[in-house]
Amino acid sequence: MANADKTKGYSASEIQVLEGLQHVRMRPSMYIGSTSSRGLHQLFEEIVANSIDEAMVGRCDRI
Repeated sequence: MANADKTKGYSASEIQVLEGLQHVRMRPSMYIGSTSSRGLHQLFEEIVANSIDEAMVGRCDRI
């Protein structure tokens, strides 16, 4: 696609509608950066950081 003519448009028939989490399953690196163990580590780190943030603003009392 990078070499495609950028002046050429596309039509609605070329758009693929994905349901639920299909888009994440098809292109996980777009959301987590890497599909290696480093990406898994990043996901875990993000979950912990978000949990701590929620606790600090008083939205939960356990992590």
